[in-house]
Amino acid sequence: MDEIRIKQLEVFAHHGVFPEENRLGQKFVINAALRTSLRRAGLTDDLTQSMDYGAVCAEIQAFLTQNTFQLLETAAEKLCAHLLQTLPLLDSIVLEIEKPWAPIGLPLKTASVCIERGWHTAYIALGSNIGDSKGYLDGAVQALSNDETMRMDRVSDYIVTKPYGGIEQDDFLNAVLCLKTLLSPHELLERLHEIEQAAHRTREIHWGPRTLDLDILFYDEEIFSDEVLTIPHPEIPKRDFVLRPMAQIAPHFVHPVYHRTMTQLWEQLKNA
Repeated sequence: MDEIRIKQLEVFAHHGVFPEENRLGQKFVINAALRTSLRRAGLTDDLTQSMDYGAVCAEIQAFLTQNTFQLLETAAEKLCAHLLQTLPLLDSIVLEIEKPWAPIGLPLKTASVCIERGWHTAYIALGSNIGDSKGYLDGAVQALSNDETMRMDRVSDYIVTKPYGGIEQDDFLNAVLCLKTLLSPHELLERLHEIEQAAHRTREIHWGPRTLDLDILFYDEEIFSDEVLTIPHPEIPKRDFVLRPMAQIAPHFVHPVYHRTMTQLWEQLKNA
């Protein structure tokens, strides 16, 4: 990924744990690597195809001077989110905020916090078989679209499918969507649970009827598992109601474990 780099931008602002830091202010030094594709800008000599680093510097200065945070960690986190949400071409950012006047009573050149944040691609499965199923799916899509930490990319057609798991119940309405998110996998899972709860989702029967079911299928190409979350979702190769919509919106996406495209996995399941 290409980068635009900003080095040693000085900003006088009012961040710190001590009251005098908030009242008197001090100098902060910002270093940033803005990751984006610069190919089109380089070929066309068109500024609109890149990011105006002068405008970015002004945005950084405005954000840090108009807000007050106790921790450098919070200032860095909030500034990264602000830039990622306001700069359409920005994919990710490595941001360092230095505090050369840190009041620690010892000789110190600078103290700093450096973090990396960016947009991640996630695929989410949606399902419902109680009440207004289409309304519940529509509501979930809208809730995710309205979330400032998300950018909706694609939504598959809604399909009617038979229940999975051997529980006698009504047919499901299913779909898959693709979005960009600033959230970590566990933060994204928490947000999905909030949306499910708003739809009065209960978890009384495993694979049982539900007003709304939201599952993380993929998160970038990551592979990991813990006590609450496994990515990719382990049931993907067995689920027609996942593979059919995945093959529609991302036919060439390769499963990072099985190394087969969504279309190949769907054809394999149909022929099983």
